[in-house]
Amino acid sequence: MTVLETLETYYDTVPRAAASAEEAGPFTLFVKTEPTGWPYYARPRLGGEVPFTAAAVDAVRERQRDLGVPEALEWVHETTPTLLSAARESGLHVHECPLLVLPEDADPKLPALPDGLRVDLLAPDSPTLGAVLAAVGAGFAGSDEVTPRDPGSQPRTMERGLLAVAGAYDGRGPVGGGSHSPRGTTTELAGIAVVPRARRLGVGAAITHALVEDARRRGVETVFLSAQDDAVARVYERVGFVRVGTACVAEPPDA
Repeated sequence: MTVLETLETYYDTVPRAAASAEEAGPFTLFVKTEPTGWPYYARPRLGGEVPFTAAAVDAVRERQRDLGVPEALEWVHETTPTLLSAARESGLHVHECPLLVLPEDADPKLPALPDGLRVDLLAPDSPTLGAVLAAVGAGFAGSDEVTPRDPGSQPRTMERGLLAVAGAYDGRGPVGGGSHSPRGTTTELAGIAVVPRARRLGVGAAITHALVEDARRRGVETVFLSAQDDAVARVYERVGFVRVGTACVAEPPDA
């Protein structure tokens, strides 16, 4: 199995832990089953090889509207190249994100953090889980304001071994975090972010290192992630990740 085939199987597997799945033309449409769960998307059906058309995209979008769920598609361009033009012809805006994999023999080094900064793997019942998740949100928003929030279903997902969360802390509390979601021997790193006051100190690299080490302890062989853009991709390339493709996310322009 090629690395892109491995990722396709993973992408089809992950949502099924917390979403229903229905076939919609050449797509599989995932719909969350918990009110606090992640709002899912439609993906090309695993193993399908038909060319995609704007009419097929229009049809799955109509089904999403009927269900009251986001009109969102996700796919890997190199695996499903005809979907890019079809999604755009349907009127969707497509974000193209570098897709990177960490070679099995790569050994990302743990950066030396300044005194007072640390990164920990969290237990499902960690009292700081909600604050770490809030710090991740603040990091993506470019804000230092961290207001703890309800972690929702994430503790249960962690208890099932389907999610691991790392938190970064300074003397004032959480300053960032990230997660990975193992399924068999594959996992995706996601949501790695640091608030502005803790940036350029190696915190993001330390979070990445902690997640990779945890994944390898769990027997994971394929560790991958999608970077926001080429600049972010270069940061991960410096610690050993290699670009293997392009992850596409499509949604209406006003979403």
